[in-house]
Amino acid sequence: MAVRHQLIKASPRTVWNVLADGDRYTEWVVGTSASQPARGDWPQVGATIAYEVRLGPARLTNETVVRRCVEPSVLELEAHAGALGTARIALELRSWGEHCLAIVDEHPLEGVGGMLHSAAVEVVIQLRHRAMLARLARVCEAEEQAAGVPRRQATARAGAPGGGDA
Repeated sequence: MAVRHQLIKASPRTVWNVLADGDRYTEWVVGTSASQPARGDWPQVGATIAYEVRLGPARLTNETVVRRCVEPSVLELEAHAGALGTARIALELRSWGEHCLAIVDEHPLEGVGGMLHSAAVEVVIQLRHRAMLARLARVCEAEEQAAGVPRRQATARAGAPGGGDA
């Protein structure tokens, strides 16, 4: 299983607000060139985001479904990737002092992706997660900075979810 974490210097509430905005996924999800909420009320269970991946002139479209949502700390998704199958992607947000510790855990569920899963695939997923979490951090930190929210106030207002151990 590919598990990775990132300390984001923004409040857990700010990070959750970015995750809960289905129109913003292309800002931080590696590989997507377009995304938008498709069905339901994102990020409620059963809601979907339609996304597009461009590979040269080819455009692949698919969707990601919310399978579990515990606002403001847990979002579990099932990403559909056509012939490659599906993957479970779990995002957990923990209060870490005045910041947020974001943890992502991904593994294949069905299809070719599960059959071909190997140590080499894990390395690729880890690299993708590193880039994705770094993007998420930049987006959230910029959001909080633009709002001019002092970090201590933002954390206190957020209700700081989760514990402090990883």
